[in-house]
Amino acid sequence: MVDEITPEAVEEKLGEDGVQVIDIRSPAQFEQGHIPGAINIPMSELPARVDDVEWGDDVVVACPIGQSSVQAARLIDSFEGVEADDEVRSMAGGYRDWEYELETGEN
Repeated sequence: MVDEITPEAVEEKLGEDGVQVIDIRSPAQFEQGHIPGAINIPMSELPARVDDVEWGDDVVVACPIGQSSVQAARLIDSFEGVEADDEVRSMAGGYRDWEYELETGEN
């Protein structure tokens, strides 16, 4: 089971070192506005790219409404490159519930 984290808690974590936000929306959606520091890996590319990412200790997956991010977080969490004590969570409510600053353009 994948844990969820609120947008408020994600926003608080952005000031801390180590939180890694993975945005699974399309590149076009990502460019229109994303959580500061987020990495764009579209859901359709995630299975092929999961090996290529250096996963952090605290990973948060974000999507439009907080549903597909649960599946993506499960996939990431099951990857052998993710340590057992690493946290991989889905952002509850997704971008629909994000009320904070967004970066624009490619990251």
